[in-house]
Amino acid sequence: MSTPILELKEIDVHYGPIQALKKVSLHINEGETVSLIGSNGAGKSTLLMSIFGQPRASAGQIIYRGTDITQKSSHYIASNGIAQSPEGRRVFPDMSVEENLMMGTIPIGDKHSSEDMQRMFDMFPRLKERRNQRAMTMSGGEQQMLAIARALMSRPKLLLLDEPSLGLAPIVVKQIFSTLRELAKGGMTIFLVEQNANHALRLSDRAYVMVNGEIRLTGTGRELLSNDEVRNAYLGGH
Repeated sequence: MSTPILELKEIDVHYGPIQALKKVSLHINEGETVSLIGSNGAGKSTLLMSIFGQPRASAGQIIYRGTDITQKSSHYIASNGIAQSPEGRRVFPDMSVEENLMMGTIPIGDKHSSEDMQRMFDMFPRLKERRNQRAMTMSGGEQQMLAIARALMSRPKLLLLDEPSLGLAPIVVKQIFSTLRELAKGGMTIFLVEQNANHALRLSDRAYVMVNGEIRLTGTGRELLSNDEVRNAYLGGH
């Protein structure tokens, strides 16, 4: 069996006296799409951010490609091949699409920037149309495409996505997940935090269910789609 590209071993995370994550263990193998589902406030985003050390794990280990990164700086983690598209998109509002994409190259330098930017425009034709437009003037769906493209500009080995469908119209959600499917087919390793359990589980090789800061269930995407507990809690019983 291959060594996981990312492994979390009994991670605890605190915000002051409040414990947000309790002994969380999970792994992601190279080339896999793994999702983390759960209700709002379950600790999903905290887990994703803790991989970058913000907040820092108070116990346990985070192992990335064989190296313990639990205490490493966010810059070290980004420049070694992990990229994140954060919840709420967080594009640079006053910068153009092109300038936002260039910000994604900071961890690795701009040597491949023109080639990679063209690849992003092929993947997201809407961004090409908007290339000189300020990010703040774009729709939520376009900003989400930009946030994903910006993360991809650092040529990551592992892509972390935090709630990419949040607040978007169903047709846009479909487009975003279609793009993620293409990335996965191309061999990208994806760790997806998502409230839209239906889309997430259909995309994923494996998934974890988080409840109150703990992993409650794990299985293949297909297994969890047909699990009664998951269906009732996250899929509206369907």
